[in-house]
Amino acid sequence: MKLSDFRYPLPRNLIAKYPASPRDTARLMVINRADESITGKKFTDVVQYFKKGDCLIVNETKVFPARLFGRKEKTNAKIEVFLLRELNKEENIWDVIVDPARKVRIGNKIFFDDGKLWCEVIDNTTSRGRTVRFNVAGDFFKIIDRIGKMPLPYYIKRDPTDRDKESYQTVFARVIGAVAAPTAGLHFSKRLLAALKRKGVKVVPVVLHVGLGSFRPVEVEDLTKHKMDSEYYEIPESTVEVVNKVIDNKGTVFVAGTSTCRAVESSVTTDGHLKPNRGWTDKFIFPPYDFKITDRLVTNFHMPESTLLMLAAAFAGRDLIMRAYKKAIKEGYRFFSYGDATLII
Repeated sequence: MKLSDFRYPLPRNLIAKYPASPRDTARLMVINRADESITGKKFTDVVQYFKKGDCLIVNETKVFPARLFGRKEKTNAKIEVFLLRELNKEENIWDVIVDPARKVRIGNKIFFDDGKLWCEVIDNTTSRGRTVRFNVAGDFFKIIDRIGKMPLPYYIKRDPTDRDKESYQTVFARVIGAVAAPTAGLHFSKRLLAALKRKGVKVVPVVLHVGLGSFRPVEVEDLTKHKMDSEYYEIPESTVEVVNKVIDNKGTVFVAGTSTCRAVESSVTTDGHLKPNRGWTDKFIFPPYDFKITDRLVTNFHMPESTLLMLAAAFAGRDLIMRAYKKAIKEGYRFFSYGDATLII
């Protein structure tokens, strides 16, 4: 498989700027690998594809308002600081991206929230990357929840609003650490999860903190040469027990999203069962790939040439997924993070 195998033209008007409301009213395209049929549904119809004894694995990561807007000391220049990952909790040290990067050097201080919060640049990491230390007093995440902006993807051409703090977050978000939402999970509402549980479906969590690597372009034609960014993940023992029981009982394991899929496929025993784990994964799934845990996949419509599209193609088959995307464009489905969903069965 080559990078160019995943290129397709997308009209810009199909990129969703706002989510469906309520969130479970998005459209759903069901892609059947057995007979290669493609069927249009509503997302609430997803319940009918589950049966008693199945399970749904979801990603409990929680997006934090990672975009901070401050002023550089002395010059008062406007600087955006995008929080990537916490390196040292005790010393409040973070990896960040700064913009405009040319104005930010080691030793500079950037002030936020009328000067009550500031950070000092202590290292350069990449052309736009910096390591900074914050002068935090109290709960840092509580502070940025008040002053930060939600990190909407760059292709959503608008400023984030207060509404995005709820809509760019899954209903099962619990563990703070993501700078991008696990977007397949955005479609699940509390009422839909309740309907699944009434049907005898177990909903179980993992965590994978989605980073900006989700949006980093693949720059090599030979996919075997591409290196994924590492992302932190956790698979609890309680989830492992449920999933492995479903596997042993010949039930179906549904996985909500490519991030969840990467987490579970990163932690597999030699006999094809899930194992508890925590750590970092840079697993890159592209065709051909033999999925060990994932039986059915819920995922959004992804960007051309993206690693997310490649994972979906590995699961559905490249030709079938590209045919489904062509049909989705023709029928006006909404694409990307706030867009519609697919269920690959």
